[in-house]
Amino acid sequence: MKNTLFTLSLLLSCVFAFAQQTQTIFGTVTDEASRSPLIGATVILVSNPTIGTATDEYGNFRLERVPIGRQSVKISYAGYEEVLLPDIIVTAGKEVGLNVELTEDIKTLEEATVRYDLSRDRNRTNNDMAMVSSRSFNVGDTKKYAGAIGDPSRMASNFAGVVSGNDSRNDIVVRGNSPNGMLWRLNGLNIPNPNHFGALNSTGGPVSMLNNNNLDKSDFLTSAYPAQYGNALAGVFDLRMRDGNKEHHEFVGQVGFNGFELGAEGPISKKTKSSYLVNYRYSTLGVFQALGINFGTGASLPIYQDVNYNFTTAIGKKGELTLFGLAGTSKIDLLGDDVDTSEANLYGDAYQNVLTTYSTTVTGLSYKHNISEKTTAELTLGYSTTSEGFTADSISYIDRSIVLPAAEGDYNTQKVSTVFTLAHKFNAKNSIRAGVFYDHTMLDLYNLNVDKGVVRQTVVDQQGDFGLGQVYLQWKHRFNKKLLFVAGAHGQYLFMNNTSAIEPRVNLKYKVSPKHSVSAGYGLNNQIQSIYTYYVQTYTATGVALTNKNLGFTSSNQYVLTYNWNVGRNIRLIAEGYYQDLYNVPVEQRSSSYSALNSGASFVPDRQDSLVNNGTGRNYGVEITIEKFFSDNYYFLITSSLFDSKYKGSDGIERNTAFNTGYVLNVLAGKEFNITKNGNNILSLNIKAATVGGRYFTPIDLQQSQLEGRAVFDRSQAFSVKQNNYFRIDFKISYRKEYKNSTLEASIDLQNVTNNKNIFSQSYDPRRNTVYSNFQQGFFPVPMVRYTF
Repeated sequence: MKNTLFTLSLLLSCVFAFAQQTQTIFGTVTDEASRSPLIGATVILVSNPTIGTATDEYGNFRLERVPIGRQSVKISYAGYEEVLLPDIIVTAGKEVGLNVELTEDIKTLEEATVRYDLSRDRNRTNNDMAMVSSRSFNVGDTKKYAGAIGDPSRMASNFAGVVSGNDSRNDIVVRGNSPNGMLWRLNGLNIPNPNHFGALNSTGGPVSMLNNNNLDKSDFLTSAYPAQYGNALAGVFDLRMRDGNKEHHEFVGQVGFNGFELGAEGPISKKTKSSYLVNYRYSTLGVFQALGINFGTGASLPIYQDVNYNFTTAIGKKGELTLFGLAGTSKIDLLGDDVDTSEANLYGDAYQNVLTTYSTTVTGLSYKHNISEKTTAELTLGYSTTSEGFTADSISYIDRSIVLPAAEGDYNTQKVSTVFTLAHKFNAKNSIRAGVFYDHTMLDLYNLNVDKGVVRQTVVDQQGDFGLGQVYLQWKHRFNKKLLFVAGAHGQYLFMNNTSAIEPRVNLKYKVSPKHSVSAGYGLNNQIQSIYTYYVQTYTATGVALTNKNLGFTSSNQYVLTYNWNVGRNIRLIAEGYYQDLYNVPVEQRSSSYSALNSGASFVPDRQDSLVNNGTGRNYGVEITIEKFFSDNYYFLITSSLFDSKYKGSDGIERNTAFNTGYVLNVLAGKEFNITKNGNNILSLNIKAATVGGRYFTPIDLQQSQLEGRAVFDRSQAFSVKQNNYFRIDFKISYRKEYKNSTLEASIDLQNVTNNKNIFSQSYDPRRNTVYSNFQQGFFPVPMVRYTF
């Protein structure tokens, strides 16, 4: 009888296990320092240790029969520190891909076993040499946060020290620096602005071309970063594209703010372990407009499309070849007659017609080779292009039937890039990274200003090319399990005018206890000027001169001190203080308030000529992050920054920068509800509240504006008028339904639910002779439906 009951119980357990929906988790396990695959690493499911596997000769694994829902995976390897990846979302419609790096263990006589801190891997960046001002993020973060709408930049604006440029665009201000100080890197390749409607002088735009369905775990750094990053003064987006599924074909269809989207991935050849991953999007804003939703362009309709792709294949047992890239086009016609001055209009002008087109492409081909168990080399070749064209006509404020040419421009760039990197691990305590970057840029720039139909000035009409070379070497030393030290140097050389710089970088981290650590970092950073700035023309008695072409780098010393407290298994607190000293900043030779540190505050490039590297600036502040990682079906994130951002122009007067808001506070939280017992129906509620100090504007000189019939700013009072503080609440409702072999997701992101009137800019109305405020985006609902199968 007992045997019969036992047999029946076992059969029922098998039937239940068979009926339960399961999925596969796949991925790769490598050595953190050498980037070499680890063969035989153990991968198990924490909730059911009987579900496990080991990595093959390529470091790859497939963990099958994983129940859908949130799961945790533990990876271990003899002589290495364990890694626990908690709260992985497993759905029926798509297999889960993971790339895991393990750190070789350092054992001392006093330490016979490894102490593992759960929150360690949560904090860990892909770049193991980043000790301060850095954090990782994944595709789940871009989808989870209210207001992020799948955009990495908008997601990053929730982090400490980061402020969104404005509601209509994803430019971000990092610790008081211009958005132009950002560095974008994709799969190790330095890339141009990856955003639709991304102007030559900007690093952001209204809509990202980066498809979050293609992104892997990536890094975001804000200061004192490792030596492999150069030509940047603010933050760094170090993005990685994920590989496609090498075993099964999967598809996605999505409709949302970013567009109508179709995506596919799967194996090309299982024998060669090759795969593809392609996503295409086309704009949906026409649908929003038809529904009467105003997204900041009035009656004008933005049109855009993009494609992201990644193809990879194994070359023998030690090599991997990857072709990756993105391409996008966008255009909009902003007509003055369509502007309703009573509605939010962030781009149009009632007295101008502006027609614009943009395009960007990025193509990369990389080959990675595991030279040995301790050494990996990678060579990447890249080609990228940008194109921006516009024409503008002025409309008479007296008789609107009179339309005269006002400006036109055509900016085209092509860049050929070569990147070589080497990672070598001497032993468990010592490893190095080294690399060489070379970018050769070819350009064709044309910009004409017209006043009342008469040519006023040809600001730029130049063709040319130049090269920028960069080299770095960095060394990581682990004194013991508590003390880590990273030192390196970065060098760069601008072939245009033979300008060079050597930049030391140092990071130090000390683990006071399993829960507490302190870190310090220093870095010297240099950045070239905007391409447009170098080629602005100066008219002299003998002809045209390029008086900006010999400008040197803008330089910055960055100092950071960090305290990290892992309060509990899922809660951490980070406090960080920083000081940034900027010098060699381009300013005018004559006495003025102009400084290149304020570039990027508007949509147009700086047109000043005869600049010299005599300006200065400083940014300093403190930041607090309190974060509860997702557990027990909820999370929260609180970030706060207090800072000051000042500069001096050639007049020697210290002023606020255009980005000195003084403070920012973000409060985010979210909770999941299992509607059914089997966990196949999930409801999520997410909220974000943000308040930011008001920016400083330059006042409009009303009397002079009346005389000239256009807005004239009082530059002697630059950035002296403080606007009202910014406040906004976003609320997101999401629903996920699991079917047998597919997943349906739907959400609505209610942005600025209180419809708060936040000031965007000030303009002059010549017909009424008044100064009026332009307001940022009001209440804006963003729906999304996604189906994976």
